[in-house]
Amino acid sequence: MNALVPLPVLLPLCVTGLELALGPRLRRFKRLVSLAVLGAVCALSVTLMIAADRHGPLHVDLGDFAPPLGVTLVADRLAGLMLTVSSAITLLVHLYSLGQGMADRDERTPVGVFHPAYLILVAGVSCTFLAGDLVNLYVGFEIMLVASYVLLTIGGTATRVRAGSTYVIVSLFSSTLFLVAIAMTYAVAGTVNFAQLAGRLQEIPLGVRTLLEAMLLTVFAIKAAVFPLAAWLPDSYPTAPAPVTAVFAGLLTKVGVYAMLRTQTLLFPGHRLGDLLMLAALASMAVGILGAVAQTDLKRVLTFTLISHIGYMVFGIGLAGRAALGAAIVYVAHHITVQTTLFLVAGLIERRDGTTELTRLGGLARSAPLLAVLFFVPAMNLAGIPPLSGFIGKLGLMRAGVDHGGAWAWTLVAGSAATSLLTLYVMAKVWNLAFWRQAPPGTEEEGVVLESEEDDDGDDGDDGDTESGGTGSRRPAPAGAVVTAGLLGRSITTTRHPPWPMVTATCAAVALGLLYTVLGGPLTTFTDHAAAELIARTPYIEAVLGR
Repeated sequence: MNALVPLPVLLPLCVTGLELALGPRLRRFKRLVSLAVLGAVCALSVTLMIAADRHGPLHVDLGDFAPPLGVTLVADRLAGLMLTVSSAITLLVHLYSLGQGMADRDERTPVGVFHPAYLILVAGVSCTFLAGDLVNLYVGFEIMLVASYVLLTIGGTATRVRAGSTYVIVSLFSSTLFLVAIAMTYAVAGTVNFAQLAGRLQEIPLGVRTLLEAMLLTVFAIKAAVFPLAAWLPDSYPTAPAPVTAVFAGLLTKVGVYAMLRTQTLLFPGHRLGDLLMLAALASMAVGILGAVAQTDLKRVLTFTLISHIGYMVFGIGLAGRAALGAAIVYVAHHITVQTTLFLVAGLIERRDGTTELTRLGGLARSAPLLAVLFFVPAMNLAGIPPLSGFIGKLGLMRAGVDHGGAWAWTLVAGSAATSLLTLYVMAKVWNLAFWRQAPPGTEEEGVVLESEEDDDGDDGDDGDTESGGTGSRRPAPAGAVVTAGLLGRSITTTRHPPWPMVTATCAAVALGLLYTVLGGPLTTFTDHAAAELIARTPYIEAVLGR
């Protein structure tokens, strides 16, 4: 079983090499292969999660070199769950992206780099979850950074390049800080392997240990978009194509949260910076949700709610107890799925009406009832309406805060409740503007191509046909409208009937979010065991070091 541990990293990389070698040929074959390998990664992730639950942490030393020389990959309960959720989400988003490619007619102007970059991103995420040392955690982050920049700037529009440049500058700063922290850790401990560091870091002076902890937390807080290190996020994610925005918002920030969970429990037990983490959690909740209240574009609303709800996870990490960590893990899994789903729905709205600007939307509950349901269910889940999984995670965190009983814990309990109510208000506002009220004058009709100011005046690869085969018209985007280009960076053609892969993937994502509710009992039991394993540390250390 240990031999399966590297496969979630190696399979996407091998298929990426195959697709790049094929070049622009055999496009349909490459898409089928991509779907197949992502399905295989999902199946492997489920297998590793079940094996880790039954037999304890699995590990492999690549090349048969033992720590600290070798590359160690470890799959415990936490890594197995994160792999399973992330692989399911990346599979669904990939299916969605195939539908968007159909809608954008990339058969005529193929984006040969999208699918390889997406597979590299998946490999980077898997590497991060399985990394057994700081260096390979850094490598996983850098793999994601390279793939992320390609995906953010695909199409080459000025807006995307500008947003991608901001993302890269911030990421490079955090990577540099991460390298410094790794060098300092090796200097004082003589290793970067997590299992060895768990023992050796306890022997170094407290001040040095706290400095290393603060540096690593800063790096991971930037990745996770924890306030005040989240200013880069609202202007970076919404400019990308819908599937890219969905997987970034739903998954990539949780990689930072995962790294915080792993290092705070394994390397730095003792709760020294717990109050600082709870302060950051409260600030993230407050600033994020107030920012969401002020937005009028759906993508930006969802981006600010993302910042806000990262605060719930940091709340659990700050409390550091078994119940708090278990609830935080539940909330991570829930939020990956729900946040991704909401961005996929935003992409469907954009495909239907040409914009996600709420002031220019309306009447979708009557004209697109399926779309209304697909939004309503995850929106209520995000707000924490019982008995949905969002409620399960929030209730667990609040109960852990009450049991803790400290001043900061009680403050976070009150802040969590207020944030949940404001999230419900924001979702109700979106529902009222986009779905419930009548459509405002000037709503675009099917087949209208909305031009952004970045569209070329020359040949754009569009022969005037709409998705349904009719003749489309072309007009400038109305003042105030938010027009987002498709995968190719060109304007989109609105259609009342998006391609079936887009709708199917979104429906499956909604169903996955509901599955967490149906399996709420087993899920909370599993995460409680995962939290106990994190706090004990012994199973992880013994699996890697063999003692």
